[in-house]
Amino acid sequence: MDEHPMGFPIERAEPSPEQVRERGAHPLLSFLRELIETALIVLVAMALVNTATARFRIEGSSMEPNLHDGEYVLISKISYWFGSPQRGDVVVFRFPHDPSRDFIKRVIGLPGETIAIRDGKVFIDGRPLEEPYIRGPMVYTYGPVTLGPDEYFVLGDNRNASNDSHNWGTLPRSAIIGKAWLVYWPPSRWGLIRNPFDGGAP
Repeated sequence: MDEHPMGFPIERAEPSPEQVRERGAHPLLSFLRELIETALIVLVAMALVNTATARFRIEGSSMEPNLHDGEYVLISKISYWFGSPQRGDVVVFRFPHDPSRDFIKRVIGLPGETIAIRDGKVFIDGRPLEEPYIRGPMVYTYGPVTLGPDEYFVLGDNRNASNDSHNWGTLPRSAIIGKAWLVYWPPSRWGLIRNPFDGGAP
């Protein structure tokens, strides 16, 4: 017990058993504990990132002039957890005829709509769809076909060089992995992938 300058005794609190153990812990053990805690935090963060996002490499020219061969795209898996794909969204999906392969295309037709292609244009419920973002007019015809409750019609932006719904049919909702929203490589092509109809889809 110490004494106060005024002459009063001062009681010192005894350290708790936990404090005694911590003070006596070997520095190496403390370092290992911090290292393990940090590693666990990193693993949890990586698991959350992988649950919410995915990465995809563009192969081929089917999405030109907007996406190019060799570009890497970040996919948002959570975009459709609480909503549905919209016309103009670029989506990555498991190819319905071979789920081991992933494709990237643009959503054109929505559930319940009737899709036809003629005279180089897409018609939705009988009305032509204006698409200034595509490589050029289509040289093929399709439909008319009415989509089911959970079916989408997807096309590449390079219409005449794309393996898409006009070849193999409609895309089930369950096959969609997520929405492509960012080109992150190469740096010269970095940028958001925008929906051309965000101002109001026709």
